[in-house]
Amino acid sequence: MLFRYKKSFEKIAMGLMSFMPKERELKKLQQTMHIYEENPDWQLFLWKKEDDFVGLLGLQVEEESYTIHHISVNPSHRGEGIGHEMIGKIQDIMQEREMRATEETDAFLKKCPVKKGDL
Repeated sequence: MLFRYKKSFEKIAMGLMSFMPKERELKKLQQTMHIYEENPDWQLFLWKKEDDFVGLLGLQVEEESYTIHHISVNPSHRGEGIGHEMIGKIQDIMQEREMRATEETDAFLKKCPVKKGDL
């Protein structure tokens, strides 16, 4: 299940985001978290499986599109389809907006089932 980020999830979110190659340095990770906390167009979501948060999805929302900047799944839960589930759920939430990828998220998003008009 997808949950919208809130400050009480900060350590969990930072841990999950640190699995992204460009977010491994603490200073860079803190800067990225600051963007999500301060800019309403940047939205962060966590995926909860049973009692644990195991995935993270970060996006920038624009009027007619949204860009997936971060997608991360705890390594012990990879291969279970969690990334695909997160993408499917965000497509439902964003409805008619076009989904876009960054250079870092493009390869994964091309593997996901895509709804009409995305990528």
